[in-house]
Parts: sequence; structure tokens; C-alpha cells
Amino acid sequence: MLMVVLHVAAATLLFGFAGWFYPRREKLGQAGDSILSGLTISALWAVAVAVMGPNATGTRIFLCMSYFAWFWALYRLFANDGRHESMRPIRLVVMALVFVEILQLALVLFVDVLGISAVVFELSAAFRLLCTIGALVLVHNLYVGASPAGRLTLRWPAAALGLMWLYDLNLYTIAYLTGALPQTLGDLRGLIMMVMVGLFALGASNATNDLRLRPSRSVAFQSFSLLVIGAYLVAMVAVAQALAYAGSEFARIAQLAFLAAASVAAMLILPSRRLRGWLRVMLAKHLFQHRYDYRAEWLRFTETIARGGEQVTPLHERVVQAVADITDSPAGLLLTPGEDGDFRLDSRWQWPEIDVPAQALSAEAARFFEQHSFVLDLDDLRQGRQSRGERQFVPEWLFESRRAWAMVPLIHYQRMIGLVVLARPAVARRLDWEDFDLLRVVGQQLASYLAEQAGQEALGEAHRFDEFNRRIAFVMHDIKNLASQLSLLARNAEKHADKPEFRADMLVTLRNSTDKLNALLTRLGRYGAAGHEPLDQFDVVTCLERVVARYTEQHPVYLVERQKCIVLANAEALEQALVHLVQNAIDASPPDVAVLLSVLVDGLNCRIEVLDSGAGMSAEFIRSRLFKPFHSSKPGGFGIGAFEARELIRGMNGRLDVESREGIGTRFIISLPLATLADVPDDTIEFRAANGLPGTTEVA
Repeated sequence: MLMVVLHVAAATLLFGFAGWFYPRREKLGQAGDSILSGLTISALWAVAVAVMGPNATGTRIFLCMSYFAWFWALYRLFANDGRHESMRPIRLVVMALVFVEILQLALVLFVDVLGISAVVFELSAAFRLLCTIGALVLVHNLYVGASPAGRLTLRWPAAALGLMWLYDLNLYTIAYLTGALPQTLGDLRGLIMMVMVGLFALGASNATNDLRLRPSRSVAFQSFSLLVIGAYLVAMVAVAQALAYAGSEFARIAQLAFLAAASVAAMLILPSRRLRGWLRVMLAKHLFQHRYDYRAEWLRFTETIARGGEQVTPLHERVVQAVADITDSPAGLLLTPGEDGDFRLDSRWQWPEIDVPAQALSAEAARFFEQHSFVLDLDDLRQGRQSRGERQFVPEWLFESRRAWAMVPLIHYQRMIGLVVLARPAVARRLDWEDFDLLRVVGQQLASYLAEQAGQEALGEAHRFDEFNRRIAFVMHDIKNLASQLSLLARNAEKHADKPEFRADMLVTLRNSTDKLNALLTRLGRYGAAGHEPLDQFDVVTCLERVVARYTEQHPVYLVERQKCIVLANAEALEQALVHLVQNAIDASPPDVAVLLSVLVDGLNCRIEVLDSGAGMSAEFIRSRLFKPFHSSKPGGFGIGAFEARELIRGMNGRLDVESREGIGTRFIISLPLATLADVPDDTIEFRAANGLPGTTEVA
């Protein structure tokens, strides 16, 4: 009696909902008509159960027809965005399920010929188990592979279908194991159909026409794995039953032995990491849809790089963003080649907190990544997985930063133009072959953009230098004429002036002017002749003290640390370079904030530091503007101060480095070789000699 009441109620509810759903079926897209047919046929099945009973031939035929209808509905849900075409295994699985249900229907139609026996019942239950397992795999793939917006639409239809087939899975599993259909569970199936109606009603009332599914390769692999496991279990049961039907006296023992052997084999083979990795790659390459929508990725990449306007971030930051967008990384860094073959921080994109040393990547490490040109997953490295010994070439600051995730080299004509460091995304995953291929191609394209920009900048700078040289030639010519005239005027004044006081004053003024003009000529003539000034031995501390004294009345400048450093250099050129750097530090600092100078022995070099607590500079400004002539942050500035300082220091076989953080301050570091070995601390000489390092004999 309970069975009749529940199935009559289910039929009434199914027919009523089908009538309500008919004008709204387009809300579920292409699946609307198929869902409507599934509801109608399920309602007819419920009527047949109430009238003829669950085991009648007509009732079983209606059940088979309802399965066909729901398979069609599930397939049309995949077809809303064309996924049934892009993922062929879905179509194959649906066709396989339909074939199994056709066998079930044939079994129902010819049951009178075959007779109802234990073999027929178990075969029918096995067919139902195959159908329910396959259908649940498809429902899993349908929902989990959807975008967040698509899941809002699919959750209720997927829940309804999943509930129906999950209930049938339990129903026919018990039937297969016990040899009979459980009456209580069979009676309650009408209640399950009523719950399905409620779930479909929620989906139809909240659905939208936008069912955009974006399945990932991981989801497809999981679904295929479930299907393989289900098929494996069914195959185990089928072989075990075949052994039991053999009828020998050892059939039961053979059945148990096979089940035990198959279970042990499954436990040994299926958890194998190598097998799962190989299976994942093979399926992803040859069966399933790729992780990336390459058309969308290329459009986004092009839009990011080609973006124009005054408010657009610099190209080097957009290069980092273009790579980060592919892997959903929230931040990144760009390292570019320095003067000595090492790599230094060039640009930051949304990653201000990470501390990057002045030498971000050594020259040896840069050559390694340039030679191998592979994308490096830092998480693999931290877990001890490496293929080319790359651990020794990854700097410690990058290895120890848990937020650093991947390194992408930008290769142009076998030369590494830059190196992008990506931050870990919100949902981190292990990079695979498709990530590596796409990032490698994108890196090559970005390297060509950077090389093109560098070529344009070099060409523009050459043009500006040509113009500067032409102008400075005229200036020097005019100044020479003026100096000659002033010298002549001074000589005539000595002969013809009547008043001694006027004559003396005029002479002093003219001579001072002549001296200044000649000094200016000397400075202007220094351009293009770097490295030819005479070098002398002198104590750097004395030079710094003169620079500090020059700014006594203008700004607080202090020499906070001093060690005797005898260098072989040009004192006038070094003082001029220091004046440029100190003046820049003063301009960047608040009026009452001191600029600090220090000098100390650093190995075989003399290290001079100019430190301020001013506004600081961005990595992009340091790379593209600080040491480039004609780029000045000061109103009316000529933009050659830092450039001249670096050229003067280079002319003395020295080096100028800069470390800066926006809002914190800037540190300029001058390194000059010590004049003699006697100026090198003893512990440094002993250390370098003990380790076979160069520099213990050449300096002398």
C-alpha cells in the first residue's frame, strides 16, 4: 500500500511539474526538452508501478525508457557550451551507457524466453550497476568542471540526477548481493522521484541561459579515474561470477583467490605515482581538453602588452603581469642583465615587500638558465626534485621566500633578456607540461618585445648624444673665445688702468673668471675621454672630508664610518662623482634629515657608501632613467649627474651600484680597488689564499 501511495504521488507531482516546466524549459538551454521528456517518462513509470507492480514487463520497459531519457538530458547539459564536441570521451561514455541499457531492455523483452533465474537477475542488476556508475561519473564531471557562475545553474539539476542514480546504485548493489530486489528501498523510490522534482524546480526557477563550462584537465582525469575504477570493479565481479558458474568443486576457492589477487594488484598498481603521472599526461595530451583556452590567453596577452596611454604601467611591469595572468599569480618580479653578466631587479609588479639584493642572480647562474632555458618550479626544488642540478644556481633569497613559486626565463636568440619570478597563486598547484610549454613560448615573445624596446632606447640615446655632441662643440668654441678675450682684457688692464684700486679689483675678477672658464673647459673636455686622467695614490677619507666640508652650510652631511683606504684613482674625478651623488641625496631628502657617508675596506676594494632616507626610487626608474643622460627628475635638470658619476668611477676601474626602496631611501655604493696589498686586511688575504681565490698576488 505504501508503494502505491508514494508512486501515485510521485506520478502526480511529475506530471504537474512537467506542465509547469514546459513554458520554462529554455531556462536550462539545450537540455530543457530532454529533461521534460525524462520527467514525463518517469511519471509514466511511476503510474505503471502503482498499477502493475515493479516487476511487470511494462514497468521495467518504462524504467529503461526513463534511463534513456535521463542519459539524453545529461548529454544535452554538456552540449550547452559545446563540451560534448570538445571532449569526445563524454560522447563515448554516453554511447556505452545507452548500449548497456539496450542490453537491459533486450533482457526484459526476452525474459519470457529465458525465464527468470538467478543468472538473469544478477545480469540485470550488473547492467544497472554499470549504468549508475557511469552516470554518476558524468554528473561529477558536469558539475565540478563548471565555472563558479555555471555551477549556480547546474547545481540543482546535477543534484537531482545524482540523487536518482546514487539511490539506484545502492538499490541494485543490495539486489546483486542478496539476489533479490529489496522491497522497502523499492517502495521508497517514489519518494526519491518527488525529491527530484523539488530539486529540478529550484534549478528551473534560478537558472540562467549562460551555462559556460570550463573543465580542467584535472577534473577530466579524476572523472576518467572514477570510470576506470568502476569498470575495474565490475570486471572483477564479472570474472568472479564466471568462475562461480563454472560449476567445479573448486569454483568457490577459485573465486575467492581471484578476488584476493585482483585486490592486491589494484593496491600495488593504482597508487603508483609513476603510473598515475604517465596516465595523466597521456590522457591530457591525447584525449581531454587542454587546460588553457589559447585564443583567450593570446587575446589577453596581446591586450596587456599593447596597452597604451599616459596612465599605463611601464612595459617591464606589464611583461611581469602578462606572465602572471597565465598562471593566476598575484605578483611577480623582472630581473634583467647587469653590467657584469649578473641579473638585477628591474621591475616589481604588486610585490613590494620582498627584499631583493643588488645582485639578484649571479653571472654563473644566469649562464646556466640561459643555456638550459627551462621554466623552474621552485616547489619541486624545495621538495628535492631536480633534473639538471639547478639547486646550486638558485639564489638563497629566492629559495627561502615561500611566496616565490616559479622562474620563467625570457630567451631571445639564445640569449636571456630577462627572468620573471612569479608569486604563488591563491590555489597553488604543480606546474605541468602544458604550463611549461605555454610559459616558454610566452617568454620568447616577451623577450623579443624587450629586445625591441632596448634597441629603440639605444637608438634614441645615440641620436640624443649626437645632438649633445654637436651642441657642446659650439659651446666649447664660444667659451674658448670668451676665455681668450678675458685674458686679453686682463693684460690690457694691467697696462692702461689709471686707478690702482680699480685695477687690482678688475684683475682679481678677471683672473677668477678666467680660472672658472678654464675649469669648465676641462670638465667639458672630460666627456669621451674617460680612463685617461692621471691616477695617483691617496686616502679616500681625505676626499670625503672635503665633500662634507663643502655642504656644511647647506645640509647636514656626516661621515659616520671611516677606515683608511689608499686607492689608485683620480682625486678630482672622485670628488666630482661624490658631489653628484651627495647632491642627489640632498635633493631627495627632507631639509633636516642627514645624508650619511662611510668608507671602509671590503676585501680587495675600498667601499664608499652614500646613504639617504629620502623618497627612494623604483626599480623601473633605476633601470630606465637614473643612469641615462637627458632624464632628470628635477625641473630644468640636464640629467647627466648620475651618468657622469658612473662614467668617472668606471674610468678609475671602479664600480657604482645602487640599492633603493620607495618611501625608505637610497644607498649608492662605490667600489674602488685598493692601491697596494698592504692596505688589504690580513684576514682577507689569508682567507682568499686558503681558498685559492684570485686577487692575492695581482694587487701588489
